Amino acid sequence: MVTLPKAATGITGLDEITGGGLPRGRATLVCGAAGSGKTILATEFLVRGASELGEHGVFMTFEESIEDLTADVASLGFDLPALIAQKKIVIDYVRVNRHEIEETGEYDLEGLFIRLDHAIKSVRAKRVVLDTIDALFAGFSNLGILRVELTRLFRWLKDKGVTAVITGERGEGTLTRHGLEEYVSDAVILLDHRVDDQVSTRRLRIVKYRGSSHGSDEYPFLIGRNGLSVLPITSLGLQHEASLDRVSTGLEALDAMLGGKGFYRGSSILISGPAGTGKSSLAAHFVAAACRRGERCVYFLFEESPGQCIRNMRSIGIDLAPWIKDGLLHVRAARPALLGLEQHLVAMHREIEEVGPTVVVVDPINDLTAAGAANAVKATLLRLVDHLKTRHITALFSSLTSGDAHEQTTDTNISSLMDTWILLRGFEKNGQRHRGLYVLKSRGMPHSDAICPYRITGHGVQLHPRSPRTLRSGAR
Repeated sequence: MVTLPKAATGITGLDEITGGGLPRGRATLVCGAAGSGKTILATEFLVRGASELGEHGVFMTFEESIEDLTADVASLGFDLPALIAQKKIVIDYVRVNRHEIEETGEYDLEGLFIRLDHAIKSVRAKRVVLDTIDALFAGFSNLGILRVELTRLFRWLKDKGVTAVITGERGEGTLTRHGLEEYVSDAVILLDHRVDDQVSTRRLRIVKYRGSSHGSDEYPFLIGRNGLSVLPITSLGLQHEASLDRVSTGLEALDAMLGGKGFYRGSSILISGPAGTGKSSLAAHFVAAACRRGERCVYFLFEESPGQCIRNMRSIGIDLAPWIKDGLLHVRAARPALLGLEQHLVAMHREIEEVGPTVVVVDPINDLTAAGAANAVKATLLRLVDHLKTRHITALFSSLTSGDAHEQTTDTNISSLMDTWILLRGFEKNGQRHRGLYVLKSRGMPHSDAICPYRITGHGVQLHPRSPRTLRSGAR
């Protein structure tokens, strides 16, 4: 089967949803409102190509000077002056005065073509960025002439064999200001920056891609310290492998309740219960056990600061600080309301990609409801679980249940996504508080069906199993 040649962008996530990158040797239109990230996407496409993929490029700007452009993208780690000095990139600022443009049938872009051709040849460029096309055609009101010149521009770029990214402002009710550019482009990417409930969210959508299948959803993306990160929303088709390896819970008695070996590696675990039942304590035991095995862990906190978490765990005999110092444990804390759900998800993906953990803990998931509705939180966690499973990362999630709620429900309704569900209970008897733990489900393994009493002491969580014989099959 003949496939369309593609040029990888090098942008995290974008190559995945485009099936390998932008159409090679063709023009792609990137459109959106002011501040949506068009210039950043175009710049990163050029920088990644020149620095990582061996494809030199030309950036022709009609709005920003070279000095302004290099200063604007320096905060993202893009060193344009260095690439210019290495003759990997050429930046050309073309000042266009709309009052100097005469709309006659003889007007054309020959002067621009000569200038652009010289720049392409000077570095043997394979990539070209034009930013923005609106500034280039600002003086046109005759749509007939505009369409002819747009077609000539895109044809000229295709004849040169360069992969081009052209940015354009979004119009009223149209993808672009003139409403023509999207028709002559081979691919169209729409960027959107919206604010819902005082929380901003950036979205990307592939509107058009001639000759290739592509993701058609809206994808959240983040502009961070390393450029753009696009997060595919769609599940990867449940193609992840199911490991037979087991990892310890960090508690010998709890391992015994799970067939004597603990959790399956790469599985998802939910620990739920009312306040004060020790959900975070069990999570800390699991993390400490992984670190003792020499495995990297990422701990996402939504209620406590890293310092507070370390102090609290020390009170029960678990010292996480040495693992942080050794680089095995990475603790990241954030207020849920600080970002939208998509941005939290993108930030988690980025942290996971940078650290490369085998264990991830999210404590607690309930707080994410401050950043979105319950169904949106469930969709977000579904994407996170999919992402972790495809990388064989064992994930533990804690969930707070209210005292008057049914114990076998969670506020975010995500229990169906979990492979193992451990439920904690608290009750009073004879003027004293007691706690009990039981395994509500654990797919694919025999597990105890007994309620196991436990205590939280200065030496950690201590379980007191009543009988070792109450194991039942994990078959459903």
